[in-house]
Amino acid sequence: MTYKILGISGSPVKKGNVETLLNRALESLPAKNIQHDIVHLSGLKIRDCIHCNFCLTRQMPGKYCLIKDDAQAVFEKAETADIIVLASPVYFMRTSARMAALLDRFRVFVFGNLTAGRMKNKIGASMAAAWLRHGGLETTHLTHILMFLGMEMIPVSVHKGISPLGASVLTSINGSGNFDPAVSLGMENDEPGIQSAQLILRRAMELAKLIKK
Repeated sequence: MTYKILGISGSPVKKGNVETLLNRALESLPAKNIQHDIVHLSGLKIRDCIHCNFCLTRQMPGKYCLIKDDAQAVFEKAETADIIVLASPVYFMRTSARMAALLDRFRVFVFGNLTAGRMKNKIGASMAAAWLRHGGLETTHLTHILMFLGMEMIPVSVHKGISPLGASVLTSINGSGNFDPAVSLGMENDEPGIQSAQLILRRAMELAKLIKK
């Protein structure tokens, strides 16, 4: 049986801390029976939801939303995935604007005349990268988890891994907030944070196997 994992990077930075964290976590999983894909919102145009309610009555295959942008491709990847990982940098103690825009658009899976309920019982995992140790990691996770709950997904948690809410990595040395211009990928220095991402994906796989069984 094959399991599909979709990682969504909400960072505007290509090959930055968030993307690297996602890659490190996915690479730690056994290759057998696992397919994974990463969507980089940095390279996509995702407009804000305008609450036009098109999705309530006028959805059709290949068109879940009235807005013409790159969201449809993400919708289709998400509905075929067993595990969805939301990974974001922390901005002012919350998820990124790019991620927030996409999450608002996921209302097509709550109210859509074709797609309502298609996210039910999928596994949801949260990852966050923060500059400060107490700078919003857990509030960012909560944003992601509330979306999972709203779509009747199953949020994944693991006690051994810094925060039960999600994978949490620091991008400044020890989360001190001290800037070193020579360091471009601060998350590489946070081994416990990287391990938290690996642990939460392993737990996500355990839950996905239980659901499919």
